[in-house]
Amino acid sequence: MFQYIVKRLLGLLPVLFGITLLVFIFLHLIPGDPATVLLGERGTPEQVEVLRARLGLNQPLPLQYLAFLWSLLRFDLGNSIISGIPIIDEIRSRWPATFELSVVAMLVALVIGIPAGILAAVRKNSWLDNFAMSGSLIGVSLPVYWLGLMLIYLFAVYLKWLPPSGRISVDLGFGFKSITGVYVLDSLLRWDFVALRDAIAHLILPALTLGTIPLAIIARITRSAMLEVLSQDYIRTARAKGLPEYWVILKHALKNAFLPIVTTIGLQFGTLLGGAILTETIFSWPGIGSWIYTGILTRDYPIVQGGVIFVAVTFVLINLAVDISYAFFDPRIQYR
Repeated sequence: MFQYIVKRLLGLLPVLFGITLLVFIFLHLIPGDPATVLLGERGTPEQVEVLRARLGLNQPLPLQYLAFLWSLLRFDLGNSIISGIPIIDEIRSRWPATFELSVVAMLVALVIGIPAGILAAVRKNSWLDNFAMSGSLIGVSLPVYWLGLMLIYLFAVYLKWLPPSGRISVDLGFGFKSITGVYVLDSLLRWDFVALRDAIAHLILPALTLGTIPLAIIARITRSAMLEVLSQDYIRTARAKGLPEYWVILKHALKNAFLPIVTTIGLQFGTLLGGAILTETIFSWPGIGSWIYTGILTRDYPIVQGGVIFVAVTFVLINLAVDISYAFFDPRIQYR
């Protein structure tokens, strides 16, 4: 197992190198100049050139890329051009927000998606199957920005049940001291149930918005995997022995159908942790996605480069964890 993990980690190096190269090239193909953006319309050409020289933007692109790689090897992602804050500090402060939102969104997807897929497979071609698959198709097709805005209008503006944006109310935010950066966990650690209720209320709408697509995909994959397993001979044998139907479904069928489900969960969770740009932007959620989006708008190269590389590393590590988990769900799988 250890040799397999080391081999996989070494195999990630070319992937990460390619990601850094593509991000660097595409970012420099975008029209505009960070120095001009930073100085504004009143900046003179001389001031722009001085700032470009200070930022290293007047160097040839190959030299800029080599300098960027050298910084990465020293685990230095640089500083923001606009704010001057180290990128690693920005990631450290924003990552818990994205992690909290992603975990809750994935929980929503799992709690609804897996049971919906199981019921659809067990009741194949029934109204329940048609309802679940039609709902999953709608969930995949709905634009995230439209769904988010509709939820805000319905539950925040019209019904006034939930807050429209942010992570915590302003009156609580001034006195709320974070421990881990995950507000729900911090509220529990402090036994502050007022803050806990407020943090959960702020999570509901963005988590529903972000979890809709993973929910739909997980439901469809679960149904497909369960249908394949339910047609196997050992399922008919288990039923012939008189085992309860729920035991056949959960113990025999679901356990053997779980590998493709786990793969889908890992891929979707990695995508969520990468930062849902649209969801975080719509709900003013101070996470990785909205931060990268701001960096793109302001042509802040270090933010975009550092953020995308962090997202890529997170994604590939989650995929590695999913691959390793296969042996837990299926003892026949061995890694060498």
